[in-house]
Amino acid sequence: MNGKKLGERIRAFRELQDLSRADMAARTGLSEEFLTSLENDDISPSLGPLLKISRALGVRLGTFMDDEIGSDCCLVRCKDLGGTDDVVMHTGKTKRGAGLKFHSLGAGKSDRHMEPFFIEIFPEEEGTEPALSSHEGEEFIVVVSGEVEVVIARETHVLTPGDSIYFNSVIPHHVGCAGPEMAEIYAVLYLPE
Repeated sequence: MNGKKLGERIRAFRELQDLSRADMAARTGLSEEFLTSLENDDISPSLGPLLKISRALGVRLGTFMDDEIGSDCCLVRCKDLGGTDDVVMHTGKTKRGAGLKFHSLGAGKSDRHMEPFFIEIFPEEEGTEPALSSHEGEEFIVVVSGEVEVVIARETHVLTPGDSIYFNSVIPHHVGCAGPEMAEIYAVLYLPE
């Protein structure tokens, strides 16, 4: 599956288990229309729907972002970030079209219990209301550059380089740019089995 897009990978795992889109819709609570758009790469979902799909298929979330099995050690060089396997998620209207670009830092470690990412966050157009999402698990974020706005329930926090935040991701939340410039973060997600 190397080099395949996110939607193609999801479809391949679904077909390996002889599941129809209707079966997946029933297992995930997501619409067949959403699943069709996702598999055809017409949309890039947030982590919540991806987590539902991974659970319905009995695979880790990271399975959709990497497909190589390696040794227990996973080394990622900064110069190697930005490959074709990066996952782009559209969270709102942005100047670049994409809200978040995820670079997996755990690719190759098949037995991991955490999902580490380097994430580029692109500013949304002014007046865009942040959409809150939630999923099981916990998140730990460290800001590398720019200003990051983290909304958790009704609280808004603005983080600058070097700041970090750790929270239960079952609480509705949103991570986006706090200013007009792109921001970069490291994020580690713990997703319970």
